[in-house]
Amino acid sequence: MDQDNEASRRQDLPGDSHRPDEVGSSATAADTQEPTSGQRLWKGVQEILWIVGITLVISFLIKTFLFRAFFIPSGSMEETLQVDDRIFVNLLIPEPFGLDRGDVVVFQDTKGWLAEPAPRPANPVRDALEFVGLMPDSSQQHLVKRVIGMPGDHVAAAGDGTAITVNGVPVDEPYLHPGATPSDIPFDVVVPEDKVWVMGDHRNASADSRMHQHGPGEGFIDLDDVTGRAEVIAWPITRWGGAGGDREAFEQVPEPRAVEPGQQ
Repeated sequence: MDQDNEASRRQDLPGDSHRPDEVGSSATAADTQEPTSGQRLWKGVQEILWIVGITLVISFLIKTFLFRAFFIPSGSMEETLQVDDRIFVNLLIPEPFGLDRGDVVVFQDTKGWLAEPAPRPANPVRDALEFVGLMPDSSQQHLVKRVIGMPGDHVAAAGDGTAITVNGVPVDEPYLHPGATPSDIPFDVVVPEDKVWVMGDHRNASADSRMHQHGPGEGFIDLDDVTGRAEVIAWPITRWGGAGGDREAFEQVPEPRAVEPGQQ
């Protein structure tokens, strides 16, 4: 019995280096050591780099597959779109979603409607931001107009300021620039397959399909050249809202039938 008590007393000596509570206390102190200011700074930098990287990737994917930003360089679409407006264009138009009369579209100039753009000073930062979609595309080789005629449509104007007709029906166009007539230029066309006929809302200041009837493509725009449909005015803030698409103006237009130019 005395030997058991002596063994018990030796286990309780305060200097015993094998006490479990001392081992545990030492590990806890090491685990709770505060990070240095340098470690905290580096961690903050890493988080910022991750956020910037993710933002750039998301922006690039959106710009490539969903939406793309453009700015308006001229007054051909006034009052709907003003000079220097920034707009977002839906890249899912015309495919897989449909295009229709009244839509405002951005398309690539493959027919030579625009003069060759003046050389721009090198600006790697601007080019990089445009590439990833954080700045509007400042390319001068895109145009923005309104779709007036779809494939098969018979579109005509007398050129005396009266309403244009689509498939024989006069169209009331509420989006026209104040004081502008529907068309001072006569035309009478049937839109070929896979093409569209486009016009600006400021008809007196728009070099659109009417002005290019005798040039490459005869004024028609290939659907493959359509970049997308303008959906939103994003800048300036005072002009936030829709980009002016108006399909309602063409609600009374019937489906096209086989006609020759000049027929009603």
